[in-house]
Amino acid sequence: MISVICVFNDRDVLEKYLLKSLNTQSVEFELILLDNVNGKFKSAPEALNYGGNKANGDNLMFIHQDVDLKSDTWLEDVEKEIEKLENCGIAGVAGVPENGVLKSNIENGIPPNKPGEEINTPIPVQTLDECLVIIPRSVFQEYQFDETLNGWHLYSVDYCLNIIKQGFNVYVMPAYIYHRSYMIYYSKDYYRLLKILFDKYRDDYEKIYTSCGAWNTSYPVKWYLFLNTRIGFFIKSLVDKLK
Repeated sequence: MISVICVFNDRDVLEKYLLKSLNTQSVEFELILLDNVNGKFKSAPEALNYGGNKANGDNLMFIHQDVDLKSDTWLEDVEKEIEKLENCGIAGVAGVPENGVLKSNIENGIPPNKPGEEINTPIPVQTLDECLVIIPRSVFQEYQFDETLNGWHLYSVDYCLNIIKQGFNVYVMPAYIYHRSYMIYYSKDYYRLLKILFDKYRDDYEKIYTSCGAWNTSYPVKWYLFLNTRIGFFIKSLVDKLK
């Protein structure tokens, strides 16, 4: 059985997307909803660890409120797929291997678009996008989300990097969902959390590959933040033209 764990801040979005698609699933599941409308939880790791520690399923699925599973047998199919994954520490539906090319069969945004290169079999990757990840309960009981990453971005990226260090594999599965939000999203808080990752993994990973781009851990994060400004984009475009 899968435990479906979702922290939400918009009840209407939750009901329109996730709950609507869960209501027709072909197998039983455990649903753990974490109401954050009033800001009870200060970070994703805090909220998801709270929900994960309440879960009883063999696999824990951490999912965004604006995800539509798009199939009545989605949970049933994924449960079967998870069982076949060798030494799985975490699996998801959008991930990036060390060639930097996003692998995913999902659609996101309005209107829907396909952000990644499609796959037809599970493949190992370095990191996964946070929109939907599944962790075997036995793994989660030993390794939880790092609450020092005190924000709402990059928590599954951090989990993937750590779980690889612990000897597990990270997989992206050829599963289709619709995710209303775009995966690419930058903010000052994103870069604050990115710096925490750089400091944590600089000695282990030369580059961190995410759905929002590849990040060289030897570079200062403020350099990336600068490039995300209008002036930075302008300078970068000039440099690219001179290459």
